[in-house]
Amino acid sequence: MDIIERASKLFDHVIVAVAWNIDKTPLFSVEERKAMLEEACAQFPNVTVDVLDGLLVHYAREKGAKVIVKGLRAISDFENEFQQALMNFKLDPELETVFLMTRPEHSFLRSSLVKEVARTGGCIRGLVPPMVEARLLAKLRGGGSGDGRAETP
Repeated sequence: MDIIERASKLFDHVIVAVAWNIDKTPLFSVEERKAMLEEACAQFPNVTVDVLDGLLVHYAREKGAKVIVKGLRAISDFENEFQQALMNFKLDPELETVFLMTRPEHSFLRSSLVKEVARTGGCIRGLVPPMVEARLLAKLRGGGSGDGRAETP
C-alpha cells in the first residue's frame, strides 16, 4: 500500500496489476486479491486494479503504460527485480522501470511472514489493511472470505 500510495502521487494514473506467480502458492485467488486491493485502493481516485495474465510488457503495451513501478524492500529484492527490469527492457525498450524503496517500517514485510504470524496466533494489525486482516484470519480459520457474510457449504 505504501508503494501504491506514493506512486499515485507521482503519476496521473496507476494500474495495480494482480498476477499469478507460478513460484508461489497464494492463499487467496487472483479474484480475491483483486477485490481486496480494489477496496484498499478506493481512497486513491487515480488508481485502478486489474488482473494481469501473461507478460507484463504485453499488458503494459495494451494499456498504453510507459512506466512500471516496482517496490523494493531490501537488497535481496533488488537482484530479482533488476533481472526482470532488464528482461522487460529487452522485450520493450520504450517501457521504463522505476524502483521505489519501501519505507523502513515496512522493509521486513513479506506476505509469507504475515501469513506465518497469523497462522500461529500473532497480531498482524497494522501490517495489512483491516479488511485484509479480517479476510486472512477468516481464511486461516477455514471461514472463507472474512467479509462478514455467512458461507454455504
